[in-house]
Amino acid sequence: MYRQGKLQTYLDDAAAKKPAPGGGSVAALAGALAVAMSEMAANFTAGNRKFASVEETIRKMLDDLSRCRDNLLDLMDEDVEAYSAVNRAYSMPKETAEQKAARQEAIRGALRDAMRTPLEVMRQCARLSAIADGLADIGNPNLVTDVGVSAILAEGACEAARLNVEVNLKFLDDAQLRDNTRTEMDRLSRQVKQSRESVSRKVATRLAG
Repeated sequence: MYRQGKLQTYLDDAAAKKPAPGGGSVAALAGALAVAMSEMAANFTAGNRKFASVEETIRKMLDDLSRCRDNLLDLMDEDVEAYSAVNRAYSMPKETAEQKAARQEAIRGALRDAMRTPLEVMRQCARLSAIADGLADIGNPNLVTDVGVSAILAEGACEAARLNVEVNLKFLDDAQLRDNTRTEMDRLSRQVKQSRESVSRKVATRLAG
C-alpha cells in the first residue's frame, strides 16, 4: 500500500477529506522516522576504528533498529486497513434484530483490531527509545543530536499512537481488556518518556562541552 508509494501521495491522502490514513498510521510513520535517525547515528559509528570496542553492540543495535523500522512501516499500512474495517462494520445494515446483532459483533471485532495496531506502535517506540538511550552513550558523538531527534520523535509517536488506542478502547465493553491495555500503555509511556529525558540530558551535556 503506502509504504512502497510516494511520500507525496501519502501526505496528500493524509491531508485530504478521507478517513484514512489517519492518526494511527501517521504515528507509525513518525516512529519509523525516529528509528531512521538512530540508524543513521549507528551507521556512522559502525566500521569506525575509533569505536571498535563497541562494534558488536552497534551491529546488534542496527539489526534491532532495522526490524523496528520495518515493523512500523507495516503498521503504517495496517492501521489504514484496520480503520477501513471499522468503517465497513459501521456501514452494515441494521434493519432487523439479526442485522443489528451481526453489526454490533462486527463493530466490536473491528474496534479490537483497530486498537491493537497503535498499541503495537507504542511497543515499537518503547523498543526504539531504549536503543536510542544506549546509543547516546556509545555512538559517534558527532551524531548525538540525531539520536536526540530520534528520542523526541519516538515519544511523540508513542503518545500519538496512545490517543488512537484510547479512541477505540472506550467503545469496547470488555472491562478487563480496557484495564490491561491502559496498564500497559502507562508503562510504555513512562518508559519512552524516561528514555527521552535521559537522551536529552546526554545531548545537552555533549552540546555544552
